[in-house]
Amino acid sequence: MQDIIKNCLKTLSCNIDARYYERMCLHTTFKVGGPADCYIKPSDDNFPLFCADIINKARTAGIPVFILGGGANIVVSDSGIRGIVLDTTAWKGQCNDNQPVVNRLVFRSGTTMDEACEYAAEAGLTGLEFLAGMPGTIGGAVWMNARCYGKEISDCLSSVKIFNFNSSAFSEYSIEDKKGFDYKKSPFQEMDCLILSAAFDLKPGNKEQIICEMDKNRRDRKEKGHYLFPCAGSAFKNNSDFGKPTGQIIDELGLRGMTMGGAQIAPFHGNIVINKDNAAAADIKALMDKTAAIVKEKTGFELEPEIIFAGKFAI
Repeated sequence: MQDIIKNCLKTLSCNIDARYYERMCLHTTFKVGGPADCYIKPSDDNFPLFCADIINKARTAGIPVFILGGGANIVVSDSGIRGIVLDTTAWKGQCNDNQPVVNRLVFRSGTTMDEACEYAAEAGLTGLEFLAGMPGTIGGAVWMNARCYGKEISDCLSSVKIFNFNSSAFSEYSIEDKKGFDYKKSPFQEMDCLILSAAFDLKPGNKEQIICEMDKNRRDRKEKGHYLFPCAGSAFKNNSDFGKPTGQIIDELGLRGMTMGGAQIAPFHGNIVINKDNAAAADIKALMDKTAAIVKEKTGFELEPEIIFAGKFAI
């Protein structure tokens, strides 16, 4: 891996932070996770070309590459992640140079959702307020089709620039009638690609009202306890076939407060699992598995995790 990084830097200059055996608990909102074999964080305008080169070289050598955003929706195993972890969070900000479309904002994939909201508010554009206070990056939000307050990222998404690993080519994916998007799903989950930037078509709005709506959403998240403990927001997806939210189902079964090791179903919300007391990743996985098993036994409903488990977990 050291040789691959050196060869890539010989080909293309790029500022990178490269570390070995970096603990992933330092890079996830759950604050759990063992070491990555190699962790790299490119941070200049050569980011797209450098990432394309290093991923291609790593794959040719049989070395896996894990793409990391804000770490807001993942649990990394206690044994860590093998291969290279590519952190995209330094690739951030607007990239609206020569942008001919009025009321369109383009953000690099490492831009936090809060930063994107602030950019839009400053421009007097409405449409992204529902993301205010939500952890994670634009790239991760697009990949997951992040949603809240009855809105989702694909509602205002116009196009996404990607690097496709299969074709080794950069391309722009235009969004047409939300094709390929669904509840917590996007077409990029079926692609072998790196999301580089996303364009959003927004609407003119009153700046004060936009900021007021953003502040209201942040307060709501705070009042619901989203920031009290390390967590990843909703643990399981909702399913309209259940007839009620997943959190309500878990509440009605009396599972709030149930613990496994240092992990706990939040006493304030049935669909939030928290790292209450120095939890291991295995605690979180075991608690979610047990919760799903109880719900299946009592109701027949099969819960689908919203959280992504990265690395190797014991079966």
